[in-house]
Amino acid sequence: MTNPDVLVIGGGLHGLSAALHLARGGAQVTVLEGEFVGRHASGASAAGVRTLGRNPLEMPLSVIAMEMWHRIADLVADDCGFHAHGQLRVVASDAQLEAETQRISRLTAQGYANETVIGQDQLRQLVPGLNHKFIGAAYAADDGAADPHRTLVAFRAAAQRAGVTILEGAPVRSLQHSRDGWTVETKAGRFAAPRVVNAAGAWGSRIAAMAGETIPLSAKASMMMVTERLTQTIRPVVSIVGRSLSFKQSSQGTLVLGGGIQGRYDLDSGRTALDFHALARGAAAAAELMPSVAGTRITRCWSGIEGKTQDLLPVICPGKTEGLFHIFGFSGHGFQLVPAAGAAMAEMVTTGIVPETLQPFASDRLTLQGAAA
Repeated sequence: MTNPDVLVIGGGLHGLSAALHLARGGAQVTVLEGEFVGRHASGASAAGVRTLGRNPLEMPLSVIAMEMWHRIADLVADDCGFHAHGQLRVVASDAQLEAETQRISRLTAQGYANETVIGQDQLRQLVPGLNHKFIGAAYAADDGAADPHRTLVAFRAAAQRAGVTILEGAPVRSLQHSRDGWTVETKAGRFAAPRVVNAAGAWGSRIAAMAGETIPLSAKASMMMVTERLTQTIRPVVSIVGRSLSFKQSSQGTLVLGGGIQGRYDLDSGRTALDFHALARGAAAAAELMPSVAGTRITRCWSGIEGKTQDLLPVICPGKTEGLFHIFGFSGHGFQLVPAAGAAMAEMVTTGIVPETLQPFASDRLTLQGAAA
């Protein structure tokens, strides 16, 4: 078998997106996935497609990503279940409302007009049945949500149509560089390529360490809950300021609850365990938000491991050794960035130049933060 031009380590959405864009640019690409495509962060995502509440450093990339989501079928021949019904961050006090107002004013001063502040009347129109304790919200009308599993299927199929080879059950055991390029040893065999993209998610720092780099990274195991089907009444994605909750209703009528409810994990085995006390707190927060859903039956729960950086910004940058590139550490909010981050990574791998949208995401910042702590 001919060696590829690029090996992508990690078959989550960011690895698939990078592979897709690279292949469409003419590269021969092989994706090496340790378990199966989308097993962890991508499969355990609430699939929020949001600019709402983002760190301003992410906004240039996020704006491009949002434009791509609104025509996502052009990229992957499927709409990924994306609906732009808006996203809300609801508040329960005047102090919270003032803080959101000031945050959005600062964002507007930087040239971004994606968010507005709405009062209680408009909030009630958008979310009938919302607890009356909530007095307003930050609102991003063009945001929305997608179907995470449909998105995985679409990106995988699009990558394969573009000529990408995807190997599952191929965990990486070693990574070595020589004048001929990179050699990657996996459970499924040895692979070689001049360039490697490290899209290994929560294991991204371990892959970097194999190449002699230290990139600080922790992990978390975000959990998801899905309820029985209910009458369709909620269109926007709703979160509560100061609470770990994301709340939406799918097109099938089920309620999908996530947004940071944490389980337990073991990086060595790749296994996760549900924390039912935390799930109960999440369900209680949902009932507080929407009293009418109290007592609704939970039908399914799951979790996946995702990487988390100290400043909650991703690592998207060249490695210290020629031909190595990193894209991981999205800290629970990488889903919306998938199409644009993959395109920017492909540009960086192809040209050797870091796009302006990726300048804030160099790994050096994390080492400096650790030294200053």
